[in-house]
Amino acid sequence: MSDFSDDSEVFSLQRGTVPLLVSMPHIGTEIPADLQDGYTAQALQVEDTDWHLHRLYNFLPLLGASVLRPRYSRYVIDLNRPPDDAPMYPGASNTELCPTRFFSGEPLYKAGREPGPEERARRREACWQPYHSALAAELARLKAKHGFALLWDAHSIRSHIPWLFEGKLPDLNIGTAGGASAHEAIAAAVVQACDAAPHISLAVNGRFKGGYITRHYGRPAEDVHAVQLEMCQSLYMQEVPPYAYDEALAWHVQPLLKNMVAGVLQAANHLYA
Repeated sequence: MSDFSDDSEVFSLQRGTVPLLVSMPHIGTEIPADLQDGYTAQALQVEDTDWHLHRLYNFLPLLGASVLRPRYSRYVIDLNRPPDDAPMYPGASNTELCPTRFFSGEPLYKAGREPGPEERARRREACWQPYHSALAAELARLKAKHGFALLWDAHSIRSHIPWLFEGKLPDLNIGTAGGASAHEAIAAAVVQACDAAPHISLAVNGRFKGGYITRHYGRPAEDVHAVQLEMCQSLYMQEVPPYAYDEALAWHVQPLLKNMVAGVLQAANHLYA
């Protein structure tokens, strides 16, 4: 039975100098060796990963942002789901805290090998809790130093997934939990940055309003603001195996992405000036 190593190896945290933390909860690709036999062969390809985000967001050190990334795949445990496994989008297709299905709805595990209550609790304690403890501690550090903290929850997804949504997803999907997780000026700054790229479609609090991380940590009344960006992978990579990064596509979208993140930081600085 995997012990998932110690807390320091479950995630990596790069501490920055500005009041901004970027969380990438679905960028991990590893499945512990002693768990792999329970998964289907296809699941071991971890196709529903938020591929290459660390590369796409390579400008974050220049902005001085903190960056938090997990080691393990969302197929082991989904760090953007609540610990009680309550559905994030009631009435729609949802994946669980310990997912049992691909985004296609097909099973991740061989028949009868899905994790039971004890195994799910073990994964929550070993992987989910350390990540969230680090996230909360970094936000607290940033707030103590700067008087406020910003959380940018970075995600990407294939542009067509019928099990999750109809048709093609808008290119950029901003979530602020319906306005509850961030001051309206911060959300407006993201939209304003997108005005420079009218050829890229945008939705605000549409199908993706923000997952657990955005909803739980975004507390404007306590000077912590959270924004989720769910972006289509077609903007920067191949959406089919081997899920290759596309330098030419990424080159076009990275300036917009940088302006969005920088715009959020600038808007927050104005709020607290």
